Amino acid sequence: RLVADIYSNCTSLALKAKPNEALTSWDLQFLLSDYIQRSALFHIPQLSQDQESETLLVHYVKSSLSNCLDHFQHLTGHLAAVEHDDNTTSIFFDCNNGRALFVHAVVDKVSFRDIIEPAYVPSFVDSIFPLRGVKNCQGTVEPLVAVQVTKLVDGAFISISINHSIMDDASFFHAFSSCLEIVNGSSSLSKPLVFQRCFLNNNTIDDFHTIRIPNSYIKQIANEADDAPSGVKVRVFHFTKEVIAKLKEKSNVEVSINDEISSLQALLCHLWRSIVCNKKIDPDQETSYCLLIDARKQIRGFSNSFLNRVSSCGPNDSHLNNRPPLDAFDAMVTGFELRPVTLDNGLGNAAWQMNKVVASCHEEKLRNFFECWKRCPKLTRLSNLAPNIAVVTSGSPRFDIYGGNTGLGRPVAIRSGPGNKFDGRATVQSGKEDGSIDIEVCLPVETFEAMEKDKEFMDTVSIKS
Repeated sequence: RLVADIYSNCTSLALKAKPNEALTSWDLQFLLSDYIQRSALFHIPQLSQDQESETLLVHYVKSSLSNCLDHFQHLTGHLAAVEHDDNTTSIFFDCNNGRALFVHAVVDKVSFRDIIEPAYVPSFVDSIFPLRGVKNCQGTVEPLVAVQVTKLVDGAFISISINHSIMDDASFFHAFSSCLEIVNGSSSLSKPLVFQRCFLNNNTIDDFHTIRIPNSYIKQIANEADDAPSGVKVRVFHFTKEVIAKLKEKSNVEVSINDEISSLQALLCHLWRSIVCNKKIDPDQETSYCLLIDARKQIRGFSNSFLNRVSSCGPNDSHLNNRPPLDAFDAMVTGFELRPVTLDNGLGNAAWQMNKVVASCHEEKLRNFFECWKRCPKLTRLSNLAPNIAVVTSGSPRFDIYGGNTGLGRPVAIRSGPGNKFDGRATVQSGKEDGSIDIEVCLPVETFEAMEKDKEFMDTVSIKS
């Protein structure tokens, strides 16, 4: 049940008007996709005892949001659109006169254990995310950021939805950790945010109409269903640091190379092989794996900046060398195809194919991709990236989502929202234990049931969620 639905402004919005800003090709390519959505589940026993605890919790989070917006003023802006006579639309970023949404809700008779103990993520978890079903292109009328506090019997979900055209996963999680600092009473950020954009060839676009998107793409949102396909469930697989190390070693030994296949590549291909095998795909049918990768390190001038709208590291930041490299998300989509019979050749062979495809994303290829997109924009959903898709992966285990102290203790679980969910979607994130990885997977029930009988796969999965 909804208790309150409030629009909140940051306290310093009126101090200085900010100029409008153009968006880049990598900002715009997923305008038809949903907002980034993450939620942290906290166990708070005292919430079951009195109304005052709930009131304090809501005030605590709401006031923290207001303080955070003083640092993230760009998030209180909105997208703006200009239609042209040639049936195209240009979309840019209006940094002024915006707002953020704060929602307070209650789920009666539900414990935090009702979230973490079932094999599948309960469907009602989708309801604890604000701006459900909103596409990034709808940021012209919807807030760019929303926070929802949902009280349970003995815990709470704190959920955040942010427009993906303004932030990518890297920026999102840096912003999230920065907010934790503010929640804990810090008046300044240890890693100050730098709001800047990077364009190819270091060119700044002053003309907001440079990239024109056909109206036919934008009108798709009125004709396509938002709900996940019937029968698709969500499950979180937990892999320990020790298991991941063994998979990496196995992959490199099988193809007789010296540690070139990464831990993440080995783990993802381990999951991929199980999914393809247990979906009973025709052995002669090609199956695609789509991986959203980071292009920052490959393009000169971008290594110190985030490719999406909000950059959390400026060119001269001394702390940059302490930031771990990011390796599996948002900036560029790559993919490759293998027949199931080829996957039978072993984990190492599949992981080596993935390794080579990722390595092939060199600077020239990336620049050509973005330049071609700018000349002929094509919007797509993640579920439509390639034919015969078996798995589409985003996220990264390098984002420390459990490490911050919010004053509420550490989260007991992290969940993603209903946005961008479809058969074969896999979201990678760090686990609670050091070096562990959680992969949230969307698949039909019959595929999950078959995977449970896959001893080679299930022997690597920890029961803990």
